[in-house]
Amino acid sequence: MTHLENIKKLFSKNFVENPLLESFEVGRIYLSSGKLVACDPVITNDMSPFTTKFPKGDFSVLLHKERESNCVAYAEIIFSNKAVTDWKLAVTQGQNIQDLGEGEVFGYPVESGMGCFMDADTQNSLNDLEQRLYRSKGVDFMGIYEEFFHEYFFDENGAIDQFAFLKPSEQLPGTIFAFETGYGEGFYASYIAYDQNNAPVKIVTEFIEIS
Repeated sequence: MTHLENIKKLFSKNFVENPLLESFEVGRIYLSSGKLVACDPVITNDMSPFTTKFPKGDFSVLLHKERESNCVAYAEIIFSNKAVTDWKLAVTQGQNIQDLGEGEVFGYPVESGMGCFMDADTQNSLNDLEQRLYRSKGVDFMGIYEEFFHEYFFDENGAIDQFAFLKPSEQLPGTIFAFETGYGEGFYASYIAYDQNNAPVKIVTEFIEIS
């Protein structure tokens, strides 16, 4: 079974039914432009958005954890409750599925142990925040993870959360949904479900393949 076939099997219904997974609705993400980015927000926060145009607004976010390890296996955004009629590998500008060999995927690399979903507008806010912090702190700037992300995942007692919704700008409504990725570092693909009118129903990023 290919990754895409497995995604279809797991996520084409309105719920995930697999004894190896535990699913949680964890909050809502705000998309201001409908240009969705998935990336490692520390290492690849310049990733291009997917070519699919998504709706604007607030949308439900789910995490699906592998029961045995309690690690994040899948992250999902739901855009509508329409019936799913097709699935496709998510691509960015310049990526052509026909160029892939057997078993190959497009996706994003993770080196920080963290992935995210965010709107392209929010991506700009995050990059602006990083530049402002760098200019204001100079040699004391410890990097965007230490300056912005760390407090949401760790405190003086250690790890506190596997995910967080973050706002890089107080003036703008965009949110970053950041989360731990599977067992850590890797290269991770996303898949988009479409309805009969070719409108996106949901997007799922896979970190641990559960079949």
